[in-house]
Amino acid sequence: MVRVRSSLAQLPAYVPGRKMPGAVALASNESPYGLLPGVAARLAVLAGGVSRYPDLSATALVQALAEHHDVETERIAVGAGSSEVCAQLLHSVVGPGDEVVFGWRSFEAYPILTAVAGGTAVQVPLRAHGLDLDAMAEAVSDRTRLVFVCNPNNPTSTAVGEQALRDFADRVPEDVLIVVDEAYREYADPELVPDALALLGDRPNVVVLRTFSKAYGLAGLRVGYCVGPPDIACHVRKTQIPFSVSALAQEAAVVALGEHAEVVRRAALTVAERQRVTRRLRALGFEVPDSQANFVWLPLAGDSGDFALHCLGGDVVARPFVGEGVRVTIGLRAENDALLALAASWRG
Repeated sequence: MVRVRSSLAQLPAYVPGRKMPGAVALASNESPYGLLPGVAARLAVLAGGVSRYPDLSATALVQALAEHHDVETERIAVGAGSSEVCAQLLHSVVGPGDEVVFGWRSFEAYPILTAVAGGTAVQVPLRAHGLDLDAMAEAVSDRTRLVFVCNPNNPTSTAVGEQALRDFADRVPEDVLIVVDEAYREYADPELVPDALALLGDRPNVVVLRTFSKAYGLAGLRVGYCVGPPDIACHVRKTQIPFSVSALAQEAAVVALGEHAEVVRRAALTVAERQRVTRRLRALGFEVPDSQANFVWLPLAGDSGDFALHCLGGDVVARPFVGEGVRVTIGLRAENDALLALAASWRG
């Protein structure tokens, strides 16, 4: 019998947002507005060319990202969604026995990808549903090789501010890689939540992670990227699975970057709905932390599973983290109204 790695025996499987035909899908933090107009038109033209391999280096996409962020192309590495880029970063700097520090609860893939890379996850409890950067800095040891800072944090929706992030970066040793995961950057208030690339981008141990899966509406095509020091980006490119970013995904991402104004408009619609949903949920007696993402967090603890089942009974799919809370994506107004009606009829 083939022996598998014993360290993976207890590895939990990634749990995606549930899909149910005909139900309102508020479990996966997707954009509810569909493809950007230019992307839809471009994909229709390109669909016949997928019999060929994509550009291994994603040259046009990397160039477009470099221009978008006003950085050198050598500082950019791409992958099939930010999840793959997380894995690429881990494989670049983490080996057996090395530690990876992150707040918990945070992005569900962090402990899974850390274990796959052979590292040891160091989970630091949140404080008031947000990252405790002081405790995370204290958790960094001689064995630490990488720290994930999910800002805004998934699934709790909270974010840390400029001074806290700067102070944290100052405390982390320069031989430890800080990965600031900004998958939900477009939904955050720039007055409250810093752009990590502008704030920390000149540091030799900081990488900023972004994705096209959320505000850019390309969740099904899988495109993510990071911006960091050229030497780190070089290794991240080496650890990418060859051709993992499809030709359609590369083209769609380039077009999507050119529709930034529409992305901003759609994000503003989501933020307005997020504020409305938050106010109503609080009026119903729910605790709802201030959100800087395209979802809200209901810290229902032991009632989380029951609330999610109640929503499912009303054809609304939310994402429960049993024993902790429920994450609810902000959808279209009618979809949000369906969620609010179920929240009003629930008795925990």
